[in-house]
Amino acid sequence: MTDKTRRKQIRSELRLKAQEEFESSLPMSREEFKGLFEYLDLTLQKEECNDDHALTVWFLNLIGIENAGEVVGWLIDNNGFCDCETLANVEELFER
Repeated sequence: MTDKTRRKQIRSELRLKAQEEFESSLPMSREEFKGLFEYLDLTLQKEECNDDHALTVWFLNLIGIENAGEVVGWLIDNNGFCDCETLANVEELFER
């Protein structure tokens, strides 16, 4: 195996490991996150962000998420410091 091929394989393995770590860190399913992002996108077109997670918490309660505090903490840890920043910064993490 050439050095170039080996480096490419290592990069691929590192990306896969990072993706697996990301998936295991999620406090709710990808599908639930997708629903949250869609809800925030639609709602924030009509309402201004209040610089908090009020819309997020409302949505999480609506769909029966019992660990809403953990989800909000995870969002904050991933640069989602309010509803609009969740949409702007966190949604892109799911597009990788």
